[in-house]
Amino acid sequence: MKNPWKTKSKKKIYENPWITLEEHQVVNPSGRDGIYGKVHFKNKALGIIPLDTEGYTWLVGQYRYTLDEYAWEIPMGGGPLSMDILDSAKRELKEETGLTAKKWTQIMRIHTSNSVTDEEGFVFLAEELTHGETEFDETEQLQVMRIKLTEAVRMVMEGEITDSISMAGLLKVGRMLGI
Repeated sequence: MKNPWKTKSKKKIYENPWITLEEHQVVNPSGRDGIYGKVHFKNKALGIIPLDTEGYTWLVGQYRYTLDEYAWEIPMGGGPLSMDILDSAKRELKEETGLTAKKWTQIMRIHTSNSVTDEEGFVFLAEELTHGETEFDETEQLQVMRIKLTEAVRMVMEGEITDSISMAGLLKVGRMLGI
């Protein structure tokens, strides 16, 4: 389908190492002038669902500054646009859980909030796991929990997990396994 939006101008409002905020002057689909804000992410969003042979996965708990609340999520992070997403996902899994995996399957591509951002995310299923030491980033104060996948899916359904990438990934793996 042809794009009904016309961009008249773009102006960078703010930038840091992770995002750029732009203000766009546009002509909207009805033909009227309008304004649009766009958050550009400088990394790909990566989520990993590690799954062992006993049906357990790992969740990561941390205080999310932007929400001002504690959140349970799948292991996740950002991968530079120039770096292979699988290599970035492997790094994130090791950093946050200490796990490495022999078998990796990309199970989804996701846009996290496409009305305001161009962020693109990917979710991987990681299997054939080996345990090791975590390598937390300096900004991370994480709690790691091994939990039955069925319990993690229940947490999504009960609203205890609210992160969109975690919810989508856990529900997809649950569906793939008939949970």
